[in-house]
Amino acid sequence: MASFGWKRKIGEKVSKVTSQQFEAQAADEQGLDGDEADWLPEAKKKKGLLLEDCLEKSKQLKEEGAVLAENERYREAVHKWDEALQLTPEDATLYEMKSQVLMSLHEMFPAVHAAEMAVQRNPHSWEAWQTLGRAQLGLGEITLAIRSFQVALHICPVNPELWNEDLSWARQLHKQQEKATKTGTATQGTAAQGETSEEPIPDYDFESDEILAVCAAIAEKEKNTSPSKTVVIVSASGTVETVTEKEECTTTPDSTVFIKAR
Repeated sequence: MASFGWKRKIGEKVSKVTSQQFEAQAADEQGLDGDEADWLPEAKKKKGLLLEDCLEKSKQLKEEGAVLAENERYREAVHKWDEALQLTPEDATLYEMKSQVLMSLHEMFPAVHAAEMAVQRNPHSWEAWQTLGRAQLGLGEITLAIRSFQVALHICPVNPELWNEDLSWARQLHKQQEKATKTGTATQGTAAQGETSEEPIPDYDFESDEILAVCAAIAEKEKNTSPSKTVVIVSASGTVETVTEKEECTTTPDSTVFIKAR
C-alpha cells in the first residue's frame, strides 16, 4: 500500500507539473493571439494612411503638371503626370490631360493610346471621348472620330463645343474625303478607258520576203500605169497638133532594188 501511495503521489506530482506547463503554454498562445488581434487594426490604419498619402501626392503632381502645361512646358508636364499615374493608375483625368499635351507635341499615336486608357477607366467621361475623337482626327481616322464625338454628345448632349466644332468639323472632313475618293475613282476609270480605246501599233517586219514581194508588185503596177507625156504643137499656119509619148522604164524592178530596213 505504501508503494502504491508513493506512486500515486509521484504520479500526482508529475501530473501537476505537466498541467502547469500546459497552462503556461496556453497563456503564451493567448498572449500571441491578443498581439495579433491588436496588429490587424494597426496594419489597416497604416494602409489607409499610405493610400491617403498616395492620393495627396498624386493630386499635387497633377496640379504641378497642369501649371507646366499652361506654360507650354509639355515634356515636363508629361513627366509629372507619369509620376502621378504610378501612384494612382486608375485616374482617367491624368490620361486625358496627358493625351491633350501629346497632341500639342504632334505625337498622335501616344495621344490616341492615352485617350483610350482614359475612356477605359471612365467610359462616362465626355471629356475623355472628346479628346479621343480629336486624337483620332490627328491620325486621319475620321469615321472613328465621328463615333467618339457622338458618344460624347450622348453623354453630354447640351455641349455646344461638341456640336459646333468637333462633330461639325469631322463631318465636313468626311464629306471631303468621300468627294476625293469618288474623283479619284472616276479619273482612274477614264484613264483605263483611254488605254483600251487606243489601238496598238503593229510591229511589222520590214525584212520579211512578203513585204519585199509587195513592194516589187507595187513598182511593177506603177510602171504599167505610168502617166503618158502629152505635147501640144502649134504650127505657124495655126494648125494645132497633139502628140502623146509614153515613158518606158529601162529596167524591171527587182527585189534586190529595195533596201532591207527595220
